[in-house]
Amino acid sequence: MAVETRIMNCIMCPLGCEMTVTIEDGAVTSVTGNTCPRGPKYAHDEVVAPKRMLTSTVQVKGGLLPLLPVVSKTTLPKERILDCAAALRQIAVKAPVTEGQIIVENILGLGVDIIASRSMEAHRE
Repeated sequence: MAVETRIMNCIMCPLGCEMTVTIEDGAVTSVTGNTCPRGPKYAHDEVVAPKRMLTSTVQVKGGLLPLLPVVSKTTLPKERILDCAAALRQIAVKAPVTEGQIIVENILGLGVDIIASRSMEAHRE
């Protein structure tokens, strides 16, 4: 039986608790140091299947600015973040764009939409 101990900081709330996580054969068996109930869930998710939000930009044609900030609507698998960022470099949208508008639906088949994180008006000449 392989036993591993990791020290990690929880990012689920502003407290940022330093937790000690015990992992046996790839499964979390113990979490200590958390002060709220979200710590053990975060530790489990971080060990088993870490996920992150993605914030980036895409090109916008005819907009007031050349780039539009975008964000993933929910978390993505951590190991696919760079693949998603590479896919976004190939995207160009046409202004106007509304905040919350879906820019890429179901990016890379991961079940997560990429949405505009701000509105972008069209450039007026």
